[in-house]
Amino acid sequence: MPRFLVDIGPLKRNRDFRLLYAGQVFSLLGSNLTIVAVPYQVFRETHSSLWVGIASLIQLPFLITGSLWGGAMGDRRDKRTLMQLSAAMLGLLSGALAVNAHLRHQHLAYLLVLAALAAGFAGFSGPLRTAAIPKLVRPDELVGAYSLNQVAYNSTMVIGPALAGVLIASVGLFSCYAIDATTFVVLIALTSFMTPMPASNEHTDTAILRAIGDGLRYVRGHAIVQAVYLVDLNAMVFGLPRALFPAVALTLYHGGPRTLGLLYAAPGAGALLMAVMTGWIARVRRQGRLVALVVVAWGTVMALFGLVHVAAVGLVCLAIAGAMDVISTVLRNTMIQIAISDDFRSRISSIYMAVVTGGPRLGDLESGVVANFTSTEFSIVSGGVACIFGVIALMRWRPTFWNREAL
Repeated sequence: MPRFLVDIGPLKRNRDFRLLYAGQVFSLLGSNLTIVAVPYQVFRETHSSLWVGIASLIQLPFLITGSLWGGAMGDRRDKRTLMQLSAAMLGLLSGALAVNAHLRHQHLAYLLVLAALAAGFAGFSGPLRTAAIPKLVRPDELVGAYSLNQVAYNSTMVIGPALAGVLIASVGLFSCYAIDATTFVVLIALTSFMTPMPASNEHTDTAILRAIGDGLRYVRGHAIVQAVYLVDLNAMVFGLPRALFPAVALTLYHGGPRTLGLLYAAPGAGALLMAVMTGWIARVRRQGRLVALVVVAWGTVMALFGLVHVAAVGLVCLAIAGAMDVISTVLRNTMIQIAISDDFRSRISSIYMAVVTGGPRLGDLESGVVANFTSTEFSIVSGGVACIFGVIALMRWRPTFWNREAL
């Protein structure tokens, strides 16, 4: 049985990884409160899934710019310092969201601007944390380290949204943003105890925009990295109807904020269960093939989620999708970090972060637009079907990914 459980060796053997991990748990918990609070606040003000999608799309250019900038800076500056600075800015922005939510007359424009700026700084910090992990653990511990990351990520995805639903219903939106701001203070404190992580890139005199361009050219010439990005984009754009969760909770299931919180928490619940049982993934030989198959499974259960209007069935479908996503994420992270050279690590991680976090925002717009012109149910089902056909087409285009084996 232990061979199937997540390897906690990286936490036992590395103090800096423990600090990084603990700080990430706190910040992710707060961020998952805000992930529910922002779309709920937008839907409450506009009564439109399309506006929820537009609000998410507005964050996309900030997120991509922040990710690319953070990746380029991470290859030339001390990662610990950069993580602290970005956490400070995120704490201030969450505090501003709390103030706006506490006003008698809340401003939608302020909400959209603050959420977009927060997405930019979150994008900046994401690749720094991802690129720091290979510097803290041995190569043979990467699967375990990224699996532990999935445990943290999905634990907070269960607790955060469920707690957000309770807080919004009982205390109000202000509490979600205020708690989020506090978690960044904890993150800064824990990061300060870590050993400095200076840049490993010897070409630190390269202009920042040229450094970003070098990273993009590196991706363009790397078939495996391209396929990893496109597999994730396909699943997130077509198979993640996150912008429709408020409409599903309030109109299809006739629930309230607590139901909405459960919808956001369900993928994390399934993902958490799978994340603690990822010990077997390190022994997977046909890595690319398994990634493709779990994305097909993801699209299938998402289509079922749109077809059946029973809350319990919908929550189970979302949980299964979350479990499939963990397998895909662990393998994709490992494949990228093994395939790339060290002096490009932060920049490639930044592009990957832009894809991973930008894809859902494009998906928010896609599902919101389709639902606006058809129906909520049709948007969810058609997205799941498109996800399945998309991964099949991608495997035919990039057979090297389908045949990718563990090194």
